[in-house]
Amino acid sequence: MENYNQTLTDFLLLGLFPPSSIGLFLFILIALIFLMALFGNLSMIILILLDTHLHTPMYFLLSQLSLMDLNYISTIVPKMASNYLFGNKSISLIGCGVQSFFFLTLAVAEALLLTSMAYDRYVAICFPLHYPIRMNKKVCVLMIMGSWTIGSINSCAHTIYALHIPYCQSRAINHFFCDVPAMLTLACMDTWVYEYTVFVSTTLLIVFPFIGIACSYGRVLFAICHMQSTEGRKKAYSTCSTHLTVVTFYYAPFAYTYLHPRSLRSPTEDKVLAVFYTILTPMLNPIIYTLRNKEVIGALRRVIQKLCSVKM
Repeated sequence: MENYNQTLTDFLLLGLFPPSSIGLFLFILIALIFLMALFGNLSMIILILLDTHLHTPMYFLLSQLSLMDLNYISTIVPKMASNYLFGNKSISLIGCGVQSFFFLTLAVAEALLLTSMAYDRYVAICFPLHYPIRMNKKVCVLMIMGSWTIGSINSCAHTIYALHIPYCQSRAINHFFCDVPAMLTLACMDTWVYEYTVFVSTTLLIVFPFIGIACSYGRVLFAICHMQSTEGRKKAYSTCSTHLTVVTFYYAPFAYTYLHPRSLRSPTEDKVLAVFYTILTPMLNPIIYTLRNKEVIGALRRVIQKLCSVKM
């Protein structure tokens, strides 16, 4: 029997897994995806740290992406798995606030970091002679600090609001984590003003960066078409297509969920789309960047050779 005991300040996460064999299959699948994401992102961070050939702005930003993905999936999956295994789906108000804060911080920070990575490729391909000046270490650090800071400020505002609105008798959140829009369905007040602020913040922090990325890659593709070197054209196209794949997987479901009116969405639809940007993307990012990047594969070989020579 599942334990549904909760205090008046507790929420109930209904979760992702139905109480059937399909639920068990989904649980095992997501557990494997979680382990793959942990291994892939940790490996990417360690590889970039160990191999000096990868000590460039592009890979410095990529290591931060892996760090964000590592924290991102760890904010969601362990609690979801614990709820399923032990049958206790309750989460305290403070616990819900903490999870919501970290989720929103990492979500926005990753969106802004992807924009920084797009700018890095734009400068590298369109202005190669200016690259060492425009993308030096100081600029990279400022980009990363800016991403974390803006993400934290935005998250604080949304989380504080969510924790201070009055909730009705029902505390059952029809989601697998404390997503603020899902929590708002339980509010005992009209939340249209807040929903408007969600729309505005999503537009500013998700849509505008995505438009910036699209414009920068439009300019990049134009520059690639005019490259004389076939090898350089292939390398530039491979790098850019990899990044565009990552951006599409992340931005599309996220923007759709937060810009689409709540009345036109179903809880099931929200949960399926959330799986893309909270679980699948952190697992896919290291795979995409590794399989389609000769520099990363070369660095992996060098590190393995060094480890083998040390053992011998």
